[in-house]
Amino acid sequence: MKTGQNTLDDLCINTIRTLSMDAVQKANSGHPGAPMGLAAAAYALWVGNLKHNPKNPGWLDRDRFVLSGGHASALLYSLLYLTGYDLSLDDLKNFRQWGSKTPGHPEFGHTPGVETTTGPLGQGVANAVGMAMAERHLATRFNRPGHEIVDHFTFVVCGDGDMMEGVACEAVSLAGHLGLSKLICIYDDNEISIEGKTNITFTEDVALRFKSYNWHTVTVSNGNDPNAIREAITAAKNETERPTLILVKTQIAYGSPNKQGTCDAHGAPLGETEVRLTKKNLGWPEEPSFYVPEEALNRFRTCLEAGAKKETEWLEKFNTYKKAYPDLAGEWVDCMSGYLTDGWDKEIPQFHPDDKPIATRAASGKVLNAIAPFLKGLIGGSADLAPSNNTYMKCDSEFQKNAYGGRNIRFGVREHAMGSIMAGMFLHNGLRPYGGTFLVFSDYMRGAIRVASLMKLPLIYVFTHDSVAVGEDGPTHQPVEHLAALRCIPGLTVIRPADAVETADAWRQALKTTDAPIALILSRQNLPVMSHNETGNTVQKGAYILSDSKKAPDLILIATGSEVHIAVEAQKILEEKGIAARVVSMPSWELFEKMPKHYQESVLPPAVRKRIAIEAGSAMGWEKYTGGEGKMIGINRFGVSAPGGRVLKELGFTPENIVHEALAML
Repeated sequence: MKTGQNTLDDLCINTIRTLSMDAVQKANSGHPGAPMGLAAAAYALWVGNLKHNPKNPGWLDRDRFVLSGGHASALLYSLLYLTGYDLSLDDLKNFRQWGSKTPGHPEFGHTPGVETTTGPLGQGVANAVGMAMAERHLATRFNRPGHEIVDHFTFVVCGDGDMMEGVACEAVSLAGHLGLSKLICIYDDNEISIEGKTNITFTEDVALRFKSYNWHTVTVSNGNDPNAIREAITAAKNETERPTLILVKTQIAYGSPNKQGTCDAHGAPLGETEVRLTKKNLGWPEEPSFYVPEEALNRFRTCLEAGAKKETEWLEKFNTYKKAYPDLAGEWVDCMSGYLTDGWDKEIPQFHPDDKPIATRAASGKVLNAIAPFLKGLIGGSADLAPSNNTYMKCDSEFQKNAYGGRNIRFGVREHAMGSIMAGMFLHNGLRPYGGTFLVFSDYMRGAIRVASLMKLPLIYVFTHDSVAVGEDGPTHQPVEHLAALRCIPGLTVIRPADAVETADAWRQALKTTDAPIALILSRQNLPVMSHNETGNTVQKGAYILSDSKKAPDLILIATGSEVHIAVEAQKILEEKGIAARVVSMPSWELFEKMPKHYQESVLPPAVRKRIAIEAGSAMGWEKYTGGEGKMIGINRFGVSAPGGRVLKELGFTPENIVHEALAML
């Protein structure tokens, strides 16, 4: 039966469907089914219900929109073009091509109007939770009666795949606990996955599950009825105690005579013949491709005037706020710009060699609590490990339901969600998130770290219990391959400080970084505070000469973290044997690689080919610093349950073993 349009709504909805379908077909690659099935819901939201200004995608009080199922990117690009963002029809025609503004999955910073990079399913849901948390925190902190300068919703569209992913489950559980009522999730309930009907793997009652998470749920039985979807959005906006899930019953590839409701339409073009049949079925001209009726475009472009008006009204509101609360307004501007308050690091404690040994995780906690009062945008917590990670800000309260002003977040045992929520909070703007867990559990949040690095978000990961020195907890909790795994993520800066001095500088470096995530790798065990030549500058160059020989070195000992002081002890023994050794502390490969070649060669002279790297982790990658004649004292096996000192000794991390290897080399 022909489904041709009878109303302006129908015309607009079918414009989205056919643009998405044509973009995928021209690229001969992509996912047409979800955009076609979601077209009515997307239209109902974007035109009239979403507060946004296409001419200023960064307007601070806009509603946030996240397409968690990033494979449906053709839907988002169609909406961005139609509503007037800086995206042309030619950009839609260049979908998924080299150098285009319309990549296969949405990328933050690449396409105007894209709020976050999505594609790995479930992470967009968690990003949206982070955005909603940021909105509630900033609203609590800055709004005053009659002066609500932070007042917007976060919308996320997800599908069955998102619902199956653990990261989404973690995030929505936390969102329900926190009562994030300005978070609205639109669920594309089409009962189709790549392999077929979802009932081959997924038969739970999603609405009931979300109710158990303390979510408000609304079901729209006809996903092609924009009025019913508008009513559901209104109901969601009126809910003030819980986040809302709108279950929209849709049909994948709606309008396609042969592929509607089938898995064939999920991840492949419909094919030229089916595209023609679909357009005929929708009452649409078969030619030209990428046809946009003027009447429909005019309807979409009303978003331009409406958005400009909304932003103007907000600016007037902010100007009134600025007069009533000038100090708060100034603080708001600082937060939104990411400005580091003058003197933010003035209270960082000074650590000295005559101090008692201190674990770098403990030193990190001291530094965090020294800077927290001066950096009001700093917010974060731990995956239920705050006492171990030392990530609690003693100067502030907890972020909880109806107490959103606190800066200490209890993420619970939800590492993956924590990582993605941190990203969402930063993407919202105004906050600088950090999150902590044990290094071994960085695996659980690796997907979030990778996407944050792709987006160049300066998030701070606090990874403690950094080696087999964890000891008695055994190999399940003793990281071995994790440093290597993190270092191979493009753009991520890994810093493993050797002592409290380097830890303080690591925090300085992290907070001054604006274009990359930073992983701080910290020890469980106490470490001596060493004597440093590079006062206040131990980390920013990535590596430096910590202790040099009195004459030209015969060999170089390169170490990181808790192994640096062991290398210094080995140097002393070698000196007694008449062997000149240089000790290089290398807290960060990535920062060292950014240094000029002349600096790198001053630290690691090419003429000194005898080198030993020492790190309680995988040897992978160290060959670029040890060279062909060098050696790596590392760990290429799992650890063992025993006191940490005994484990290190048995695995060769002693001054005596380093000396033995050095003598053998020389």
